[in-house]
Amino acid sequence: MNRGVMKKILRWEIFLVALLAAEIIAFGAVNPRIFNPRVLLGSINNFMPICVISLFVTFVLITGGMDIQSGSIVGLTSISIGLLWQDAGMTIWGACAVSLLIGASCGAVSGFIVAYAGVQSMVVTLGGQFLFSGIAIAVSHLSATESYKGITGFPASFTNLPKGQIFTVPNQFVIFLILTVLAYILLHRTKYGRRVFLVGVNPTAAEYSGIRSKRVIMSAYILSGLGAAFAGVLLTGYLGTSKADLGKELTLPIITAVVLGGTSNLGGKGSVAGTALAAMVIGVLQFGLSMSGLSTQYFDVPVGLLLVITVAGRGMASSGAAANLWRRFRDNS
Repeated sequence: MNRGVMKKILRWEIFLVALLAAEIIAFGAVNPRIFNPRVLLGSINNFMPICVISLFVTFVLITGGMDIQSGSIVGLTSISIGLLWQDAGMTIWGACAVSLLIGASCGAVSGFIVAYAGVQSMVVTLGGQFLFSGIAIAVSHLSATESYKGITGFPASFTNLPKGQIFTVPNQFVIFLILTVLAYILLHRTKYGRRVFLVGVNPTAAEYSGIRSKRVIMSAYILSGLGAAFAGVLLTGYLGTSKADLGKELTLPIITAVVLGGTSNLGGKGSVAGTALAAMVIGVLQFGLSMSGLSTQYFDVPVGLLLVITVAGRGMASSGAAANLWRRFRDNS
């Protein structure tokens, strides 16, 4: 068989498609309802925030950074929508627009500190995780509605959008496909995308090539913050409630989706298509587990295992440890 054809067949994305199909078959054997197209398509809305956010966190990891603050930005965005609409008297779409700017600003603050102050991204975004969730809780106390209840009563035009369907396909999935195409073009088909990869491979060499590495790094965090804010808008509309703690459980699935999708945690390598497929794999995994009767409090266990196995496997492959183990096994047998 032609080498080029073999390369295409063995692409990581093909493996993820096969893994997604295997999940559906396995969980369907436990609960046949999963084979019902309406049930399977309906489940997509439940994990769309993971899918949307992971697309843009991919940019951050390719630059060699890390972003674990997205879940907090989702909560801050959500409560901002409710406050601006209910208490400040803004239209719902005006509130959404301002909330998107808030999310982008959160990303800009973290990106600036990482790029221009040289602080490690893990430290910065861990601080951002606590900072933005704290601001969200503080802001929620400004509302006339008690924070634990959440703000509800949004206009139907807002709540119907994420709940609607186009020929039985959920609107949120259609939006995700559009965002995937846009992110793919931006990362893989533009000069900006090439700069993101170059900065991830070697920021110093990128600077000597005329690329302003700091700007590229900061812009990646802005995109990530904007993606998280957009997911916050969708989630608020879908649930019909605005709360400060929305998104708090999203960090682990998001990072796992990006890494499982083929993006290197060391930077310089990644794929939007891989991330999109991996996010679907994790979403279907969580849905399948819930349909199999597993409590949601245990969902982090398989997702965490996926993350550890993927990172460990990639590390062994790059260091040649896997090949050495295979040679030892072959020699001993």
